[in-house]
Order: sequence, then structure tokens, then C-alpha cells
Amino acid sequence: MPSAAQIPIASPAASRRFAGRAGLLYGTLFGLIGTHTPFFPVWLKAIGIDASWIGIISAVPAVTRFTVLPFVTALAERRHALRGAIVLTAFATAVGFALTGTQRLPFAVFAAYVATCAMWTPTVPLTEAYTLRGVLRYGLKYGPLRLWGSAAFVLGALACGLLVDVIAAERLIWIIVAVAALGAASSLGLQYLERPATGSPVTHGDKPLMRDGGFLAVIVAAALIQSSHAAYYAFASINWQAHGLGGLTIAGLWGIGVLAEIAVFALSPRFILEPASLMAIGACSAIVRWVIMAQEPQLAILAPVQLAHGLTFGLTQVGTMGLLVRLVPDHAMARGQGYFAACSGIITSVASILSGIVYAHYGQGVYHVMAGMGAAGGILILLMRRRLHHPHSSASGG
Repeated sequence: MPSAAQIPIASPAASRRFAGRAGLLYGTLFGLIGTHTPFFPVWLKAIGIDASWIGIISAVPAVTRFTVLPFVTALAERRHALRGAIVLTAFATAVGFALTGTQRLPFAVFAAYVATCAMWTPTVPLTEAYTLRGVLRYGLKYGPLRLWGSAAFVLGALACGLLVDVIAAERLIWIIVAVAALGAASSLGLQYLERPATGSPVTHGDKPLMRDGGFLAVIVAAALIQSSHAAYYAFASINWQAHGLGGLTIAGLWGIGVLAEIAVFALSPRFILEPASLMAIGACSAIVRWVIMAQEPQLAILAPVQLAHGLTFGLTQVGTMGLLVRLVPDHAMARGQGYFAACSGIITSVASILSGIVYAHYGQGVYHVMAGMGAAGGILILLMRRRLHHPHSSASGG
């Protein structure tokens, strides 16, 4: 990792320009996730897809993360084409969702969605790699850039929530398509970054990332904690709808969680705890959150519990990126993000499929399984905590 003295000093105007374009990119990408995550399962149900198929289809993005995604990120890195890869995958995503929206049979939906996710899932890791390079190049902080994605997630979810009560649920897919098209258009505004120096020293020596025990511990622990959200992402909206909550209320519940996430990202430059400690707090919060969710809480309890999303997701994300920016050299950032996404994909795919099976038989009891995943991630990061508490780099990911 280059030291502060080795990183060229960028002008304030250049830093602001990069931050603005990166923020816009995050906004459009996560605006898509904000419309997709809460309401894509609702669309699947509306066109007649049963719970078992919903669980399988919901696992597709996770599967493409460890099958297709690492090859895309590695290819983009070898060709020094992060920007081009982001543009290509963003446009392919918009076309793919449009194709998915024309299907109705379970296997046809599944096949079209597989093709879509093969291009969609690499977009965020490519963006994270692009942004972390900019963080190092321009002396920026990750959290304030990433919060624009969370803000757009809220807006996307609220927009869909308003529309779900006035349009047929089977038309929700076209809102997702429209937001994907906005993301494709925004990717064209990205600026080029100079090629990183390949001779930069690596935090733990110049050894392959997949032989670095610290790197492996971080990505596995983060994947376990983040994948504990699998049942929440796949079935929360369906369950809330079954309990009589309207579309706007459901969107509001999602929004509460992401507002807490935004607050965490905004305040992250002031955090004094080590990134590993932030991840451990996120894991403990996941255990508490999912145990409460398993009790089928009423709206009066559910709303404040949603605030824990700022810890279970937001704090875990800040801690993870803070560690990765220390452990991964600049020239290998895309590859590191690809490995992280692949690891998350493996664990999330299993969690999504399992959650579909468990939810079909035990309903909200599926959250007990999610609590166990959060606990496993927390134990792993605590075991590696001492090794990860070394200020190897002056750059900060938070």
C-alpha cells in the first residue's frame, strides 16, 4: 500500500469532482437495489412464483458473485479498465432486467435473471474498487461517499412503496428497469483514474491475497455477518404484507433501516475504534436484531428494531472497507473486491436457499438461523482481532 508521501496530492477541485461523480454512481446503483430488494420478491409472488422458487431465484445474485463476478473483476483489473467495465455491466443490467420482466414461467424468469445478475453483481465490487482507489488518490473518506448510495436506496424504496399501492404488483419490474437505465446513463460520467503502481508494497508482504490469513478472515467474517440479512431481504416484505402492512408502510420500514445506515456512513470519519471492533459490534447487533425479528414483533417494536440496520449492515461495511484498504494493495483492489464478493456470494447463496426452505416450514423462525450466522462472523473477527489491529497504512477506509 502506498504511503501518504507516495500518493500524489490532488487539488481540492479534482477531489470534489471525483467525489461528486462517485456519489452519483453510488446513488444510481443503490437506487436500483432500493427498488429491487424490497419489491422484486413481491413481483415474483404477483406473477405466480411460489415460495420455494422465490428462495431459489433470490439466491441467483449470490451464486453469480462466486461464479462469474471474480472473472469479471480480474479481467477489468488486468486490462486496467475499471471504468469501462462499470459502464458495460451497467448497460447490460438494464437490458437484462427488461428481458426478465417479459417472462412469467418460473424457469424462464430464473434463466433471464441469471443472465442479468451475471452482469449486475460485478458492478458494485467494480465500483467499490474504483472508489477505494479514488479514496487513496484524492485523500477522501469512504463513508461519506458511500452514504449517497444508501440515501438513494431509501428514495428508491419509498418511490416503489408509493407506487405499489396504486399500480398492479406485476408491473413493479418496470420501475426496476427504469432505475437500472438511470444507472447505466450515470456510469458514462465517470472519470478515468491513472493506472496504479504495481510495485506498491503490500501490507502483509507481497503474497497472493488468498494466502493472506488476515484478508481471508476479514472477507469470511464480513460475508457471514452480511449474509445473515438473507432472510430479511427475501421475505421481510412478503411477511409484512401478509400481516396487513401496506406498501408505503413496508417502504417506510426499509427506509428507517437505511436512514440509520446513512447516519453511520456520515459519522464514520469520526469513529475512533479499530475497523475490526466495528465489525464485532455489527455482529453482536445482528444477533440481537434477528432474535427479536424471530418473535414476529408488532409495528411499534419493529420500527425501532429497524434502526439496528445501521449497525448490522452499515457498521460492518465501514469496518470491512477500513480493513480491506489496509490489507489490499492499490493495484489489486478490484481483485480483492472480487474475492470478497465471491466469498459473500457463496455464503449468501446457501443462506438464501436455506431461508426459503426454513421460511416455508417455520416462517419467522428463519431469523434464528440468521442470528447464528451473525454470531459465527463475530467469533471469527474476534479471534483475528489482535492480528488485524496494526496501523499498517496511513490511508483510512472509513
